[in-house]
Amino acid sequence: MFIAHSPAGYLISRFIARGRPAQSGAILATGIICSVLPDFDLAYIYLVDGRQTPHHDYWTHTPLFWLVVAAVLALMLTMSGRRNPLVLAWVGLANVMLHLLMDSVAADIRWLHPFSDLRVNLVHVPALYKRWYLNFLFHWTFVAELLIVLSAAAAAAID
Repeated sequence: MFIAHSPAGYLISRFIARGRPAQSGAILATGIICSVLPDFDLAYIYLVDGRQTPHHDYWTHTPLFWLVVAAVLALMLTMSGRRNPLVLAWVGLANVMLHLLMDSVAADIRWLHPFSDLRVNLVHVPALYKRWYLNFLFHWTFVAELLIVLSAAAAAAID
């Protein structure tokens, strides 16, 4: 996916926040930030790596990494007796996993890494255009992204 991560994160976090009105602001903020968190590797890719490594091959696009981060965070919060922010750890994990799931629609994600290098994606986006982003903008999957963006905009307008 190309542009729908934040809007999808808003939608799932909005749904979770409805059941916890006292934490709704924190849930929405955590969810939206975590919905794009795996793409923070782009800073490293462009500033340090020189685009030598494929974007989805970094640890930030490895589900096991995020499962371990969430489990450690949940354990630390539980051991410290701070159960109230525990929901934020799970909201963050849900949004990171949603990001990876959305990336799996038209990009390779190694869901079983480091145990397997199997790359999973739903559809292949052919490289028809010299500028890489045009391949995604003119592919039918971009319509799904636009629908997610419009859904999030409509939901925000209602709130």
